[in-house]
Amino acid sequence: MKKQKMKQWLLPTALISMSMANTAAFADYTQDVEDALNFYHYGNNGAVKADINYRYENVNQDKGPTFGPHKQFVETANANTARLRLGLLSPTLYDFQAYAEYQGLYALENDYNQGVLSPNTQYSKVQDPQRSELDQLWLSYKGIDDTLVKFGRQRIKYDDDRFIGNVGWRQLEQTYDSVTLLHNYQALFGLTINAAYLGHMQDPLGQNAKLSAPLLNLNYKINDWGNVIGYGYWLDFQDKVNYAKSSQTYGLRFDGKSPKFYDTVNFLYTAEWGIQSNYASNPNSYTADRVNLMGGLTAFDFTLQGAMEQLDGYGVNKTFNTPLGTNHAFQGWADVIKNPLSLPGNTGATALAAAALGKGIRDVFATASYKMMNDSLILTGVYHDFFDDTGGVKFGSEWDFSVLKKFGKHYSLLAKYADFYTANSAFTDTQKIWLQGNITF
Repeated sequence: MKKQKMKQWLLPTALISMSMANTAAFADYTQDVEDALNFYHYGNNGAVKADINYRYENVNQDKGPTFGPHKQFVETANANTARLRLGLLSPTLYDFQAYAEYQGLYALENDYNQGVLSPNTQYSKVQDPQRSELDQLWLSYKGIDDTLVKFGRQRIKYDDDRFIGNVGWRQLEQTYDSVTLLHNYQALFGLTINAAYLGHMQDPLGQNAKLSAPLLNLNYKINDWGNVIGYGYWLDFQDKVNYAKSSQTYGLRFDGKSPKFYDTVNFLYTAEWGIQSNYASNPNSYTADRVNLMGGLTAFDFTLQGAMEQLDGYGVNKTFNTPLGTNHAFQGWADVIKNPLSLPGNTGATALAAAALGKGIRDVFATASYKMMNDSLILTGVYHDFFDDTGGVKFGSEWDFSVLKKFGKHYSLLAKYADFYTANSAFTDTQKIWLQGNITF
């Protein structure tokens, strides 16, 4: 075990050593590697893509998957994992281009519950199972003016990833077998059309879901003030176990940053409303709203924001939900409070707790961040208060902190911490620590 413990520090130590090495020589070496991985020096002609991500994750919880007054203690999880993504991008030929990518995760230390048929159920969950898979395999065509069409297994990210994302925080990402279209409509200045049809989804746990899901996202840029976005997502899950996730969602979003005032100050703002109801095979009848509001400012590399997101709920499996979203970025990094609180397999509350709650979530939070060293060092702190959607029941509070150090465009180190605490018996106090090193070409 001592050898395994030592391994978890190898990549971070190597990256720190690189940062202390001769800067010019290291930059030359990095450029040599970058040139070697690209088929040509100029243009988008094809390349070998590589991504190595080491992560140590520690999860310490007060109680396990037991709802009620009798606490079941679980052992602290230590997940020490290394991921490799390796891809091959072809040169463009007659406006066609292809890409294939493998991803694999190796557990250097396996003292955690992987969440999928894991024998280590005595530990807290870390949803990074050891496995390898075909991550992406697509063919694109750009022979139509201002349009890109892509066929096959691919990464899809819309807006802030709240509804459609790749769950990028987990070691293995979420990808879709789909057809996507991106069109910049020149006749109407500033309009970007994103459309897709999803036929299959592969999630970070290696679980697969059949879908029949058309997506439409329209983004119109308003000068230098921001973007107006309208969207419609029709998710029809074809497997019986996922019927309750089927929904139709419509929304309108305004998101932006003002021009500078006094040469240093920008105002930040987001206003978003969405409505969701049951769709296709969903046996539950419901209609629920989502409201997302944020205001803030940036000045002298410091950013401060205050925000509120509310997802309504009206009973078990009748809550506003985002089953294809990158949900780690929302409602706290500890991943305890996640909507919906009532779908099977929810990791934020136990099944019994969810059945008792059947409620929506109101998340009131503040974020502060500071950029240093030419934006290569970023410090972030977040505070959350979680309530039900009436504001009458408090679920808990959470502090989140992170430090990100970038070394050029290819190397980075990350330290991250989350502390969720509660007096509500439906949830459990949870602390998480992450240490991560990344190399990307």
